[in-house]
Amino acid sequence: MVSFVCDHCGKCCTSIGAYIKIERQLSDRDYYCKNTITGEVFPVHVVPEFAEEIDEEVISGAAGSRSGCIFLRRNPAGPGFVCAIYPTRPRLCREFRCYHMVIFNARSEPVGRMVGRADIQTADPVLARIWNDEVKPLPSPATPCCDPAWLERVRAILTAHGYREEPVG
Repeated sequence: MVSFVCDHCGKCCTSIGAYIKIERQLSDRDYYCKNTITGEVFPVHVVPEFAEEIDEEVISGAAGSRSGCIFLRRNPAGPGFVCAIYPTRPRLCREFRCYHMVIFNARSEPVGRMVGRADIQTADPVLARIWNDEVKPLPSPATPCCDPAWLERVRAILTAHGYREEPVG
């Protein structure tokens, strides 16, 4: 199983993060938040470098006007985005995977990732053609990445063309 590696694109936090709402501010760095999908209430602690910025947004009321998660911030150390509550992020965020499978070529080089329900990100034109012609037409269960029969069929297709897949955990 391949380990999930975040590329700091921020797409998860702009989508699922919209369901995280601050219920109550406890201090300038501590909040009770609620997952509006599950109703789960959880404490979060903002890392120091973002505490003042988030505190100001909450006090001014600007926090409610953001699309996505209030705790998503530009990465001060480089490109992309980071989570201001990463060490105390909720279960919804801890369990989220924006890709579910990594596909390797015959030289064991990663050449594709399965994203969403059964889409692929790849620069390999052969893999893209195989995926579009042979994998996409398969009857797709509600959660393909968790369906053993679907995964076995995909594995067989990829193996027949010299590729291999590994699930992301």
